[in-house]
Amino acid sequence: MKEILVLNGPNLNLLGMREPGIYGKTTLADIQENLRQVAADLDLDVKLSFFQSNSEGALIDELHNAMGQVAGVIFNPGAYTHTSIALRDAIAAVGYPVVEVHLSNLHAREEFRRVSMVAEACAGTISGFGPRSYTLGLLALAGILGKG
Repeated sequence: MKEILVLNGPNLNLLGMREPGIYGKTTLADIQENLRQVAADLDLDVKLSFFQSNSEGALIDELHNAMGQVAGVIFNPGAYTHTSIALRDAIAAVGYPVVEVHLSNLHAREEFRRVSMVAEACAGTISGFGPRSYTLGLLALAGILGKG
């Protein structure tokens, strides 16, 4: 059974309360439970683990700590998407596939949100489908790992 880490960046702990017109009313716990259900329903034979931090350093540490432990990562870097070369470099260094996900459509947002610093280092990017972006990310990563 392969392990997949679902990594979430700043302010995603506030999902369901934070700007529901943009991010919806689904909580991070709801997203995690849905991913568990999808993995079970599709018999993906993966173990999901979850980590969220508002700290860039903690996210980098988690990417590093996952080396040799996980087969891949589903990652919503939040606002660090647009600013963090350090996260981009960590993703490039770890050697396992990372799928970048976002609830909102980055290309329909403010100009400064339209550039992802991490996308180049990721296997792919999914954005704009609300909580389903995570489900699509799981399916994409399972396909990369030969599980779907």
